[in-house]
Amino acid sequence: MPDSRPLTYGQAGPAGSQPYADVLLSRYRIMNACGTGGFGTVLTCWDTRLQRRVAIKRLPLAGTGASSTLTEALAEARTSSMLSHPNIVTVHDFEVEGAYAYLVMEYVDGLTLAELLSRVEGGVLTHDETACVTQSVAAALEYAHENGVLHMDIKPTNIMIDRSGMVKLCDFGMATLASAAGYGGARGGTVGYMPPEQVEGQLVDERTDVFSLAVVVWQALLGSSPFAAPTADQSLALMRKGPRNPAKIDPSLAGMAEEALLGALAPAPSARIPSVETLASELVFALGDPARGAASLRGLLSQAPEDAASDPEDWEGERLPLAISHPWLPGAFARLVAAMTTLYPAWFIVPSLLDVAPAASAAVALACAAAAALWPPLGSALVGAGFCATVLLHATSAAPLLLAIVLAIAFALWWATCATTSHLATPALLLPSSLRSPIAGTLVAGTALTPARAALTACVSWFAGKLWPVALDAGFALDGLVDSLLVPMAQPSQSLALLGCGASAALCAVITRWGTSSAHAVAGQAFGCTLLVSSQLLAARMENGGIWVDPSWDNTGIAVLLGVLVCTACVLHGPRDEDRESED
Repeated sequence: MPDSRPLTYGQAGPAGSQPYADVLLSRYRIMNACGTGGFGTVLTCWDTRLQRRVAIKRLPLAGTGASSTLTEALAEARTSSMLSHPNIVTVHDFEVEGAYAYLVMEYVDGLTLAELLSRVEGGVLTHDETACVTQSVAAALEYAHENGVLHMDIKPTNIMIDRSGMVKLCDFGMATLASAAGYGGARGGTVGYMPPEQVEGQLVDERTDVFSLAVVVWQALLGSSPFAAPTADQSLALMRKGPRNPAKIDPSLAGMAEEALLGALAPAPSARIPSVETLASELVFALGDPARGAASLRGLLSQAPEDAASDPEDWEGERLPLAISHPWLPGAFARLVAAMTTLYPAWFIVPSLLDVAPAASAAVALACAAAAALWPPLGSALVGAGFCATVLLHATSAAPLLLAIVLAIAFALWWATCATTSHLATPALLLPSSLRSPIAGTLVAGTALTPARAALTACVSWFAGKLWPVALDAGFALDGLVDSLLVPMAQPSQSLALLGCGASAALCAVITRWGTSSAHAVAGQAFGCTLLVSSQLLAARMENGGIWVDPSWDNTGIAVLLGVLVCTACVLHGPRDEDRESED
């Protein structure tokens, strides 16, 4: 019969169901915190791609030894992922982001042995239940030992029991990782469960896990670890002294169970039971029926309340940002915009540069757009090089020749510093030419680039927006237009307009990068757009002798419309990755 003892749930403890709004690794939405250990936090997360629950252990990397810690973590994650056994929690993935390492594991719907012991009457399990736990954990350890892996941190919090009564052992190799990260002592184990050789940092082998498993069995039967102490030295002293005879605490343990426990808890490894298989066979035979124990555990776990925040149905229908639900979409959109903004100028440059049939000219322009879709910086490179070459081809005097050379040098400097840092740098440069609005690329640059690069891109795109329609109307023959083009652009009003574009892009970039949320991007657009429009109005007033004039609604409307579109894209995209510039 399943055990009918009631479980107590007076305190939420570390398994409280406070939901989080964070997303880890641009994929895992945090559902709740399962608990916090000595060197990491365990989180229940929703895998937004595969639509399933996972458990993620978040491990802070030590500052000075981060490199060695990362190496240890990766090695242990690889080892854990190779241990495929029904009684071992499966490791799905391992990632590093910022100052944390993340171990993505199978989600076990149930309780840890520590939680179960804290909620059952008397804090102990029945003999049948303990036999079930012992047999399952021993099977997991036996499989690991056969594959050359030690656990070295067996304790109740690392033993999971799901609602079907299945017992699973987790955190293989975490003890080594804890030691590398500088947490705790004695090679990363847990005081009260480590044998003397682990505490003292001596050689360890399978008998180390035998000792720790025996301590867990003792606690499950009698309510506490026999070697629990505030420090490792005090725990070591208790181990040297030896535990009390368990039969004096519980007479029902007299005989084989007592002998097996005392044999496994011998301080010297040479006097200890040599394998978990031997320990389990003796204890299970002495304690009871593991099958009845599993049925009893199922009965206990059935009383554990379901966490409403962990219901998959609550998460499957949730609207997720596009960068999370469809991670490929933002990049694809950026490539599409780069291709479109490349196609427009290329459509006019190619016929003027190449003496080919219209069909061939169109094919070359489309090829340029396709190249921009494959790698956006290539689009701006082709358009910039093609424009300078076309001006050179049509030059009949020194002035346009010199202008083409200066433009080529300036463009090469911009491309080397800005174009390859973001897929949106190319659209930010080419939008003014495509829309015939010098300020069209300002806010896009502010969203996609760092403040300095955004300011530079906005200034270069403003100049390109001024130059493009003049060159296009003149058929790229700028001989007679150099003076009429450059002299007005040197006026104070035009300098103010240029300065306004650069300052607006820089302000937008600073506010956008103040945080990672979409709200920061929207605020950056709002403030950047306000400064941009204001600077253009001031430039127009200066140009008209201090008289306020109606704004150019073509330019202003384009700037505002693009700002709204960028805000919409930022909201749909979701949180921005703070560790890199946005390439989407």
